[in-house]
Amino acid sequence: MAADSEPESEVFEITDFTTASEWERFISKVEEVLNDWKLIGNSLGKPLEKGIFTSGAWEEKSDEISFADFRFAVTHHYLVQESSDKEGKDELLEDAIPQSMQDLLCMNNDFPPRAHCLVRWYGLREFVVIAPAAHSDAVLSESKCSLLLSSVSIALGNTGCQVPLFVQIHHKWRRLYVGECQGPGVRTDFEMVHLRKVPNQYTHLSGLLDIFKSKIGCPLTPLPPVSIAIRFTYVLQDWQQYFWPQQPPDIDALVGGEVGGLEFGKLPFGACEDPISELHLATTWPHLTEGIIVDNDVYSDLDPIQAPHWSVRVRKADNPQCLLGDFVSEFFKICRRKESTDEILGRSPFEEEGREITDITHALSKLTEPAPVPIHKLSVSNMVHTAKKKIQKHRGGEESPLNNDVLNTILLFLFPDAASEKPVDAAPSADHNKPLTESEEYNLYNQFKSAPSDSLTYKLALCLCMVNFYHGGLKGVAHLWQEFVLEMRFRWENNFLIPGLASGPPDLRCCLLHQKLQMLNCCIERKKARDEVKKTDNTTNTYPGNSGKIGDQLGSDNLKDTDKEKGEVGKSWDSWSDSEEEFFECLSDTEDLKGNGQESNKKGGPKDMVNLKPEGRLLQHGKLTLLHNGEPLYIPVTQEPAPMTEDLLEEQSEVLAKLGTSAEGAHLRARMQSACLLSDMESFKAANPGCSLEDFVRWYSPRDYIEEEVIDEKGNVVLKGELSARMKIPSNMWVEAWETAKPIPARRQRRLFDDTREAEKVLHYLAVQKPADLARHLLPCVIHAAVLKVKEEESLENISSVKKIIKQIISHSSKVLHFPNPEDKKLEEIILQISNVEATIARARSLKAKFGTEKCEQEEEKEDLERFVSCLLEQPEVLVIGAGQGHAGGIIHKLFVNAQKLTESSDEAATTGPPEDELKRMGSPEDRRQNSSDFPPPAGRELILRTTVPRPAPYSKALPQRMYSVLTKEDFRLAGAFSSDTSFF
Repeated sequence: MAADSEPESEVFEITDFTTASEWERFISKVEEVLNDWKLIGNSLGKPLEKGIFTSGAWEEKSDEISFADFRFAVTHHYLVQESSDKEGKDELLEDAIPQSMQDLLCMNNDFPPRAHCLVRWYGLREFVVIAPAAHSDAVLSESKCSLLLSSVSIALGNTGCQVPLFVQIHHKWRRLYVGECQGPGVRTDFEMVHLRKVPNQYTHLSGLLDIFKSKIGCPLTPLPPVSIAIRFTYVLQDWQQYFWPQQPPDIDALVGGEVGGLEFGKLPFGACEDPISELHLATTWPHLTEGIIVDNDVYSDLDPIQAPHWSVRVRKADNPQCLLGDFVSEFFKICRRKESTDEILGRSPFEEEGREITDITHALSKLTEPAPVPIHKLSVSNMVHTAKKKIQKHRGGEESPLNNDVLNTILLFLFPDAASEKPVDAAPSADHNKPLTESEEYNLYNQFKSAPSDSLTYKLALCLCMVNFYHGGLKGVAHLWQEFVLEMRFRWENNFLIPGLASGPPDLRCCLLHQKLQMLNCCIERKKARDEVKKTDNTTNTYPGNSGKIGDQLGSDNLKDTDKEKGEVGKSWDSWSDSEEEFFECLSDTEDLKGNGQESNKKGGPKDMVNLKPEGRLLQHGKLTLLHNGEPLYIPVTQEPAPMTEDLLEEQSEVLAKLGTSAEGAHLRARMQSACLLSDMESFKAANPGCSLEDFVRWYSPRDYIEEEVIDEKGNVVLKGELSARMKIPSNMWVEAWETAKPIPARRQRRLFDDTREAEKVLHYLAVQKPADLARHLLPCVIHAAVLKVKEEESLENISSVKKIIKQIISHSSKVLHFPNPEDKKLEEIILQISNVEATIARARSLKAKFGTEKCEQEEEKEDLERFVSCLLEQPEVLVIGAGQGHAGGIIHKLFVNAQKLTESSDEAATTGPPEDELKRMGSPEDRRQNSSDFPPPAGRELILRTTVPRPAPYSKALPQRMYSVLTKEDFRLAGAFSSDTSFF
C-alpha cells in the first residue's frame, strides 16, 4: 500500500507555475467560438451572382465572451449559399487565397441597396464581428484597440480560420471597424478612417487615387491599372410643383348638409400628407479605368445625364397620417373606456319616466295597447324627441354633444322611412336589401361575423365612427346611441318596423347586436299582426290570422318534419307554467273556451271531439281525409316557433345541460323542447275534430306513417297504413303529447313567442350597453367596412402586392373575429395591417401623380411607367431602363430641373449680401463645380478603387487591394482592404 501511494504523493507535489492571463483566456475563447462554428480552413464557394447580396438570404449566429469583466458579443454574418464540392478542389487549390480576398475584386455587387455596412464597403459574403455587448460600452483607447486586434490576429493564426474577423471600436454610431483576414502565406488588413469634415483635396477622384497609391506603396513601375466604380446619389426633396392630391374631408359641408346624409355611409381614405418624402437617384459608372476620365477640383467628366446606369429608390414618410387607419384606431380606443352612457351624458333620461310610471304593470299594459300613432310622428324633427329635451333639462344650459343638424342627418340616413309621409307598412322590407350577387364582398359579413353592408347595424357602425372622429368623440357616440335606443322603443311602442334589417329570425352569422335588432323587428311584426287581428275581430268577429303568411310558408302536400321538430321553450303538456305570464290572445273569455270543448276529456279521443266545431283552419290538405270519419284533412293555422339570438340559444343549452343525464332529466328536457309540437297538435285537433295521432303524423311527419298495399277479404288491393317503429315505442313523446293536447286553435293558445317580454328584454339590453360594449359589438362591422374600402381603392390602382396583403387581412380577421371577445392585441394587428395597406395605396397614387402616368399618350409607355412605379413600391432600388435617355429617366430629369429652378429663384430672392457672402453660400469647390448642372450637388459620392499588385516587395505574390470611399455632407469615410504576402517579403 505504501509503495503504491508514494508515486501519487509525488505527483501532487508538482507545482504548475504557468498561470493563464485574462488576455490568453480571451484569445482561447475566441478560438473556441470559431471552432464551434466550424470556420476553420478554406471554404471556397461559388462566384457571386449579380444582385445576390440583396436578393439572397443572410443569416447570423451570435455568442458572448468576456475579456476580464468586459463583455463582447461575437456575431457571424454569412450569405446562405449552396455548398460547393470541396473534396475535388482541396488538392488543386491548396495554396489558393481565401474566398474573402477574391470577393474584394468582384464587381457584380457594388453598392448593394440593402446590406450590412461591411458588405457594402468590402463586398464580403462572410465575416465575424466582435463588438461590445452593451450598447453603451465602447472601446475608445488606442491601446485597447491594438490589444483586441492582436488577439484577433493570434486567434486566426492558431485556428487557421480564413473568414475575416472585425473588431468594432469607438462609439457604435460611428460604425468604425478594424479587422484582419489570414490565409496560407497571405494577410489582408481592414482599416478605416472616419472624419466629420473632409479635406478639400479628397473630394474628387484624383485626390482619392493619390491616397490609394500611396497606401499600396507598390514598388512596380508602371503601376498596374486601377479599376474604378463610381456612384453619385442625388436627393429630390422639393415636391412643391406636384401638390399632394389627397384632399381632407370637408367637415363644414358635412355638418351644413351640403353633401347630404349619404356621406355618413362612406369611410374616408388616403394620407393627409405626402407619403413619399424623398426620391434618391443613384447614377453609377460601374467599370472605369484610371486615365479614361478626369475628376478634379477644377473639372469633372462625371455628368449624371451620361451615366450608364441609373437607379431610383424612394424614401417613405415615417407613419404618414392616414384617414381610414385613424378612423378605425380612434373607434377601437372606445373599447377601452369604462364609463356608461349615463355617466358620460349626465343623469339618465329614463329616471324622469321612472317617476311618472312607478308601476311596471301599468308600463306593460301601456306597451301592449294597440294605440294607433299618427303618421306625422315619423318626421325627422319628431324622431329627435323627448331625449333631447331631457338631456338639456338635466344639463341646464349646456349644449348637447351633437347639434340638431348633425343628429337629424344621421337619423335620416339610418331611418330613411321617416322622411316619407307614406305609412310604414309601405316601407320596403329588407328582402330587397339582400345582395344580388354572392361575391366575396357580400360574404365578408359571414366571415367577419359583422352585418350585411346595406343593413342598419352596418350603417350605425359607420355613423358612430364618424361621430367619434368629427362630432364630439365619446360624448357624441353616447348621445347618438341614446337617441338610437329611444328610436327603437318609439318604433316598438308604435308598431313601426325597423328598416335595413332582413325579415325572418335573427341571422346567427351576424354580430349579436344585429341579431338583437332583428329580434326586435320580429317582435314588432308579431305585435303588429296581433293588433290588426284584434281590429278585425272587433268588426267582423272572425279570425283570418296570419294565414296569408303561413300559407306561403306551408305547402299543400308535404312539410319538412325537421323544421317542426325543433321545439322551443314554451308551454308544457300539463299547463307547464302556471305563472302570471300565462295569458291568451284574442277571444280569451272562458265561455268560448268551454263552448269549444276545452274542458272535454283530457285524452281527446275522436268520439269526444267529433261534435266540436272546427276552428283555426288554414286550407285543405290536398286529397287527404281523416282515417276515422273520412272528413277532409285541414292544415291548421299554427304558431311560428320563437326566434332566438345566439345568447338565448346559449342560455337554453346551458339550462338543458344542467338537467343532467338521468331518466327524469331526459324526460324533462324532452318536454321543454316539445312546446312547439304540443302547440301544433292542439291547433290540428281544433281544425280537425275527430282526428287521431295517425292523421297528425300524416301531415306533420309523413315519413313516420308507412303505407303498404294489402289484399282485403274481397280480394281487392287496398292501402293499409301504420305508424313507424319509433312512434310505437312505449311512453313515446309524441303519444304522450297527443294525449295531453286539447283542441285549442292557435289564436287561443299561450304564445310560444312572447313578443312583449322579448322586446322589453332587447330594449333593456340595448339601454344598458356602455359605449365600450357597443364598440366591441360594432368593431367587426367597422373592420368589414374598412376592408371593403381598401379593396375598392386597390381595384383602382391594381397593385399585386396589396392584393395579397388584403387576402391575408381577410383570412386573419375571419379567424380573430369569429371568436367571442377577441384579444386587443390581435385586433390592433388587424387595424395596423389595414393602415399599412392604405399607406401603400397612397404611396402608389403619390408616385403616379409625380411621374404623370395618366398623361402618357402611348399605351406602351404608360404600361412601362406603371410597372416602374409598382417596382418602386415593392423593391428597395429600381433600375431605370435607358438611364437618363429613357422615358422614366426623362421624367426624373425634369423633376430635378424644376426643383433646381425653384431653388435658384428662391436663392436669388434671398441673396442681397456682398460677393464674399455669395461665395460662402455656394460652399465648397465641389458645390461650385456642380452649380451649372441640372442636378443639385450630389448628396453622396461613393467610389471603389481596386487593383492587384504584389506587396510588400516586387517579388511578392500579386494580391487584391481595395479602397471604398463615401462622402456626404456631414461624413467622410475611407474603408481600405490592403493585402500583403507574409511568405516573400
